[in-house]
Amino acid sequence: MSQISQEFIAFAIKKQVLKFGEFKTKAGRLSPYFFNAGLFNDGESLLKLGEFYADSIKKSQIEFDMLFGPAYKGITLAASIAIALAKNGHNVPYAYNRKEAKNHGEGGLIVGAPLQGRVLIIDDVISAGTSVRESIDLIQQHGAKACGVAIALDRQEKGLGELSAVQEAQTLHRLPVCSIANLSDLLAFVANQPGMAQHLLNIQAYRQLYGVI
Repeated sequence: MSQISQEFIAFAIKKQVLKFGEFKTKAGRLSPYFFNAGLFNDGESLLKLGEFYADSIKKSQIEFDMLFGPAYKGITLAASIAIALAKNGHNVPYAYNRKEAKNHGEGGLIVGAPLQGRVLIIDDVISAGTSVRESIDLIQQHGAKACGVAIALDRQEKGLGELSAVQEAQTLHRLPVCSIANLSDLLAFVANQPGMAQHLLNIQAYRQLYGVI
């Protein structure tokens, strides 16, 4: 587990973005943990989150010209990453979409910089892959090209078939996907925390059922 992953998981737990218990996922599975990036909801949290993403993106070596954050969670994520990148001397434009096209003012679905060149899609997690597919279509409709996806947490569990949702995105769309942390990192972190033995057992059992290495 990298130092960045360890620090990010500790930060997510502190902010109660990452919780342990019993939570029902969109797929109907009972998960022993839940990750909600929407709870990074203050200035300090977004500042640090953007820095975590920026470090992960740099480490991935994905080449990109701009960022795209799908509505709604992707909007603040992309903005925070753009700020973190600029702080490190890499100033890139970003854009996001509206859920419904605006028919007055400037109109259209896209807000921010024009979609052009190589576009890096930003999201919190990849579940069913719907957001990624919609983002790719939207980017292509504007004459640009999706070049990769950056997420916060890779759950490393089965998606529609035997592959994980991230592996499906990589295989179906031939896009590299980078994450700040993944389920393996979470297991390693929990294993080193006193008083979290039961959470470790629950997550290990869940991985046995649904996990993909």
